[in-house]
Amino acid sequence: MSALAAAVQFQPDWWSVLQTDFMRNALIGGSLVAVAAGLLGYFVVTRSNAFAAHALAHIGFPGATGAILVGAPITLGLAVFCVGGGLLIGLLGRRVAEREIATGTVLAFATGLGVLFGSLASANASTTTSVLFGNLLAVSDDELVVFALFTAAVALVLAVIARPLVFASIDPAVAEARGVPVRALGVAFVVLLALTITMAVQVVGTLLLFALVVTPAATGLRLTARPGRVAAIAVGIALLSVWTGLVLAAMFDLPPSFVIVTTSVLIWVGVLAGTRRPRRAHLAPAHPGGHDGSGRARTPTAGSALTL
Repeated sequence: MSALAAAVQFQPDWWSVLQTDFMRNALIGGSLVAVAAGLLGYFVVTRSNAFAAHALAHIGFPGATGAILVGAPITLGLAVFCVGGGLLIGLLGRRVAEREIATGTVLAFATGLGVLFGSLASANASTTTSVLFGNLLAVSDDELVVFALFTAAVALVLAVIARPLVFASIDPAVAEARGVPVRALGVAFVVLLALTITMAVQVVGTLLLFALVVTPAATGLRLTARPGRVAAIAVGIALLSVWTGLVLAAMFDLPPSFVIVTTSVLIWVGVLAGTRRPRRAHLAPAHPGGHDGSGRARTPTAGSALTL
């Protein structure tokens, strides 16, 4: 028997494992993160903020390792650095080019701090690894309360700013000309993204963050251009990924973050393959219902996307 086969074996007591307190916390915490990530994913993709999302996760790393050093909660350290980094990026970078430069600069400094704090916190290597790759099974009751508050904040703020934020994301120049506070919305969005990443890092880690924040929304955009529908699809995919990850982790003693990422990516690949058409299809006229001749959802415009 190979080492892989020996390591991955069916666990006959998987159902009882799913009924434990730590699995309950993992299910609730993962579901809360999935909802927040799914709601924000459309804007991350539409605003070309995928790099910023990835960077914020790494910016949170020195916050987590710094919290370990001073004995503070990891969630607090992550939140302080993610929100602080998000505010810096939002205030320094108004245009896409400026935002990329600001993101790269803040990321470089945060990475340096992460290296320093990580070396000083070498005695807590397992905790550092959890920050990098996630440890959904270690979510505590106190962290569940924080997750619930963060998710509620994300949902409530989005409910208020969703329509102008869609407009500002699709066509910022026109939105600004019509009096939409584009910059303020951008800063608010980055703060919401930072709160979501603070939670998501504890589920899938800084290195696998795209699986919950970007991939489900990218999948939804292959199917429809309507922001509300994309968000609903993204939330559904993120929830399915988390639930599948926990069940298979219990059944085969696998890391939940690995199964969560794999499920999300496989769904994206399946939708990508299913919505592709032969190369000549790009000459076909657009079809009603939000798809062009390629089988892919049409790129949203300022007019169409405002219909949530």
